Amino acid sequence: MAHLFDSLKLRGVEFANRVVVSPMCQYSCTNGFATDWHFVHLGSRAVGRAAAVIAEATAVTADGRISPRDLGIWTDDHIEPLRRVFAFVAEQGSVPGIQLAHAGRKASTSEPWNGGKPISPPQGGWTPIAAPSPLAFADGYQVPHALSVPEITALVEAFAAAVRRAHAAGAKLVELHAAHGYLVHSFLSPLSNQRTDQYGGSFTNRIRMLCEVVTAARKVWPEEYPLWVRISATDWTEGGWTVEESVELARILKPLGVDLIDSSSGGNVSSAKIPFGPGYQVAFAEQIRRESGVPTGAVGMITDPAQADQIIRSGQADVVILARQFLRDPYWPLLAARALGTDIQWPVQYERAKQK
Repeated sequence: MAHLFDSLKLRGVEFANRVVVSPMCQYSCTNGFATDWHFVHLGSRAVGRAAAVIAEATAVTADGRISPRDLGIWTDDHIEPLRRVFAFVAEQGSVPGIQLAHAGRKASTSEPWNGGKPISPPQGGWTPIAAPSPLAFADGYQVPHALSVPEITALVEAFAAAVRRAHAAGAKLVELHAAHGYLVHSFLSPLSNQRTDQYGGSFTNRIRMLCEVVTAARKVWPEEYPLWVRISATDWTEGGWTVEESVELARILKPLGVDLIDSSSGGNVSSAKIPFGPGYQVAFAEQIRRESGVPTGAVGMITDPAQADQIIRSGQADVVILARQFLRDPYWPLLAARALGTDIQWPVQYERAKQK
């Protein structure tokens, strides 16, 4: 029986424990370039002994950003600033990772501290934005452009190019973002995908773009490195994407080369009623893991060491993926290990603080 501070091996990559830093948008870039903020933000969590540190949703095209301040990887020029960050993360014994994304119909918005609302080109935004169907995310959002089949093919290629750049930058883990109402998720859900061609209608057609992205990614991503996919296990809305479909999707993605499903939820329907609470999404990770045989990551209001340890010990998930708790405390794994009576190696520079 594994526990929170047991190691985990996926393909040729060894994770020192089961605690992962979730991708968290920082909205701190100009033209997609990583900055010193990213170096400190991601590097400090590696110093805190997270097993893996995943850089925020990183846009594979310029118009795939959530906001003008998002991280990007749509040109080779974006590689070098990321390489500096990933090298430091790896030096601390953490696995450097990156989440690759396209915001779809939720693109062209302001930063959260500026309201997080849609913005027009004169305000620094852009148009058109892309989606499977011309359905706005919510009132006030742009009606998106419905992608043609050649445009979908071009975006699949953009994801693959981003994977190549991630490898060049030194990432050893790639997570494809297919959750939270962004482009790939909007293809999965019948609430946002009303196409009648090979990318819409049936379950097989709605998952087609994601399967193509995964296949293209695996062709250029080293065999020894793991590939993760983040999904929203449910839309929390009648007629939407379901956890049963998530299980079937995981079964299909496994032979395509996906090594772990990061099991989140929601984000595709602005009116969804989500029962937030500690560990409210863990059951999805457990069901997907149990019924598909694919390793999973549990997310969502996981804050307490005993809670995180129990998720691993009980077999609900293979890793816990923390977000806001890491914003509160970049050294959470060090203190969690102490709380659980587990000895892990502190940075030598911090050893004097190890004792209570």
